Amino acid sequence: MEVNRTRALRGPNLWSRHTAIEAVVTCDGAERDLSANPAFEKRLRELFPSVGALHANKPSTPISMAHALELTALALQAEAGCPVTFSRTTETEIPGTFQVAVQYTEEAVGRLALKKAEALCAAAAAGTDFDVTAVIAELHELDEDERLGPSTGAIVDAAVKRGIPFKRLTSGSLVRLGWGSRQRLIQAAEVDGTSAIAEAIAQDKDLTKKLLHSAGVPVPLGRPVEDLEDGWAVAEEIGLPVVVKPQDGNQGKGVTVGITDRAHFDIAYAAAAEYGVVMVERYLPGHDFRLLVVGNRLVAAARRDPPLVIGDGEHTVRQLVDEVNRDPRRGVGHGTSLTKIRFDSIAEARLAAQGLTADSVADKGQRVVLRNNANLSTGGTATDVTDSVHPEVAARAIEAAQTVGLDICGVDVVCETVIKPLEAQNGGIVEVNAAPGLRMHISPSFGKGRDVGGAVMDLMYPDGGNGRIPVVAVTGTNGKTTTVRLTAHLLKAQGLRVGMTNTDGVYVNGRQIDSGDCSGPRSARNVLAHPDVDAAVLETARGGLLREGLAFDQCDVAVVTNLGAGDHLGLNYITTLEDLKVLKRVIVLNVAPTGTAVLNAADPAVVAMAPHCPGSVTFFAQDADHPVIHTHRAQGKRVVYVDRGDIVCAEGRFTKRLPLSRVPLTRQGQIGFQVENTMASVAAAWAVNVPWEAIQKGLASFISDLHGVPGRFNVFDYRGATLIADYGHNPDAIAALVSGVENMPSVRRSVVISGAGDRRDEDIRAQTRILGDAFDDVVLYQDACQRGRADGEVLALLRDGLKNASRTRHVEEIHGEFVAIDHALAKLNKGDLCLILIDQVEEALAHIRQRVEEAKPARVPGRGVARKSTRGAKSVAKKRSAATAGEERAHAHW
Repeated sequence: MEVNRTRALRGPNLWSRHTAIEAVVTCDGAERDLSANPAFEKRLRELFPSVGALHANKPSTPISMAHALELTALALQAEAGCPVTFSRTTETEIPGTFQVAVQYTEEAVGRLALKKAEALCAAAAAGTDFDVTAVIAELHELDEDERLGPSTGAIVDAAVKRGIPFKRLTSGSLVRLGWGSRQRLIQAAEVDGTSAIAEAIAQDKDLTKKLLHSAGVPVPLGRPVEDLEDGWAVAEEIGLPVVVKPQDGNQGKGVTVGITDRAHFDIAYAAAAEYGVVMVERYLPGHDFRLLVVGNRLVAAARRDPPLVIGDGEHTVRQLVDEVNRDPRRGVGHGTSLTKIRFDSIAEARLAAQGLTADSVADKGQRVVLRNNANLSTGGTATDVTDSVHPEVAARAIEAAQTVGLDICGVDVVCETVIKPLEAQNGGIVEVNAAPGLRMHISPSFGKGRDVGGAVMDLMYPDGGNGRIPVVAVTGTNGKTTTVRLTAHLLKAQGLRVGMTNTDGVYVNGRQIDSGDCSGPRSARNVLAHPDVDAAVLETARGGLLREGLAFDQCDVAVVTNLGAGDHLGLNYITTLEDLKVLKRVIVLNVAPTGTAVLNAADPAVVAMAPHCPGSVTFFAQDADHPVIHTHRAQGKRVVYVDRGDIVCAEGRFTKRLPLSRVPLTRQGQIGFQVENTMASVAAAWAVNVPWEAIQKGLASFISDLHGVPGRFNVFDYRGATLIADYGHNPDAIAALVSGVENMPSVRRSVVISGAGDRRDEDIRAQTRILGDAFDDVVLYQDACQRGRADGEVLALLRDGLKNASRTRHVEEIHGEFVAIDHALAKLNKGDLCLILIDQVEEALAHIRQRVEEAKPARVPGRGVARKSTRGAKSVAKKRSAATAGEERAHAHW
């Protein structure tokens, strides 16, 4: 078995809605059917019993080594504590080659699990040993390192429950919630609204205490000290016992409480001094309570007890601590609900104060305290007391948080009980913490856990919002880019700031921020992350779906324009129209329950996607009497069709007519495929509640020119002849273009075409087979990039497609795209029509625009009409000079 390629699918994908590691696996003859080798499965289960019985997705499918790899990788993650359930193995059209997909929750863990599963399967096949226990421990440790900590995780979990999308931005705790203009940021238990000033105040214990005291909040006496002797002088001045802690600290680091003698003080001072300036303050008797304030509410409270063990008269203190640390809830760091108790100089000093050492045997029932401070991070425990907090105590905690300016605040209170006001029991607030740990409230050692994550969501999204912006995803074979651009234009007409991705680039509120083919998930994520985006319209191409999956968990609208057999079939194991349909319907499967799929009723493969949509369906077609349109409308559901020169939007008894005469894109309804693109865009805008007035305004102002839809049926006037430039590059697109050209009058028709080398031979031939029945002259040119083909190979296939042409009588072969364009233009007469199928979109359009400008007559004041200067076109010519250099002309006549 050989694993040839692995990649992470980071969003909903071809296999499932889960994130997954996908691998291409090849197996030799004996590995394709393991039923002939029962010893392998027996040995695998001896090494790793949790893998269970091997099975395939379909009972009739032979179990291969690829299936063993899939199931082993999934079981390893499950045993390591990862919540994974999905995996799948599918054989490709190449015998012995399989695609394996295994769910992951942390990408690094998923990749490692697949790697270890491969090694385990190899060991089982070879009959050698394999340390599964060590591998599971390694995966578990990696998962703990990779996953979000309990505080951030609780907030993210609460966001997910509300349907708020999230993305982890760093390997730490910085997380973005929501999309576009509705996004918010959190970092651990801190929100983006918290000021740096408030955080700085909270870190300065002395300043915090002064501010609280001035606000009438009870606090203990004390101050920062300059050195050890100054500290002891303060301790004697305010009276023992005292607390020693860093002035700027968190998580209980360097804090020692209940100090009653000089020796203990010296140890505590040294521990605190490691973190900066040291504070000494009066020790308040009582219990240690943590009150959590979110916004203007007390949402949780816990009594924190120091790490301790209970003597049994038999075991040493060290042995008792080891036994307590075996509790599976205790770990190292903050990844678990409790932290292991540790021995250090502070613990030894605390034991000495009790007349004990680590090797002492405590009396039965004796409480042995290892620390006086009760932070969970040093091994303490927490008991929930939220329901017992007196209103006055809650009020003091809220005042403390607001005085400092913290949105999420951990208020440390020392008092005998929280059922009485602090002033009545000499209690006080000893510390105020920014970004407080939440795990003691989420899963306390004793008592009820509190939904603190939900409280943070109430703070960040007080209106109950889900942080989402409208997302429209568009896929299909042809018309995607035009539909994306027109839909974005309609949303913009409503006043929204629109982010858009397509094969031409990334655009935010009309400004291009990236160029090139940006129809993949990376570009979509960039749009969703942009703070100035109120709505997103995203072209979703097959390549990105296969590489990474979707950039979003769900969309409001999924538009499928059409499906054609010539759309990159034969690449990445997508070999049939059925394969393509399954891939493209991924966006339909991930429509929100309240969303809409906009589907082409005239395309049976697209219609078949409708039952898979979790939301509603809007069908569109030019034919008002199409059976799918007729049936859907009879059921009172949304349809869009053409009737008597109007686009009609209907739902139940509601109808809205939009005259095609006011839609320049369609040229008075003459261009059929543009009518379909318009219907799809209108249906998408209707689905996200764009007002009809804005839709009509947007349709009337959208022009099919170089700025509106570059490379998509751009029409020019060249000395009385009609030029059409288009990026059509598959048989379905060519057929649509021919249909549009048929409605445009012309004396003689010519076409300039090349072919992309990464298409199937039959798809390349089919393009000129269609053109040969519609054009008088054909000019073939060789593409700038042959995409794996030898020189002349694509041209030979294009010529082959013209063998039985019914209309074409004159074929020429030109080497070089721009030379071919110039050659075709030179032969045009008034009234002719020339379709130019461009390859290098930006450069070719610049070249055509320059030639059109050069052909325009210029009016010179007082001199009549003169030829227009070409000086202004020099910069355009310079831009394409590199692309045109070295082009040579070679004609071949039939």
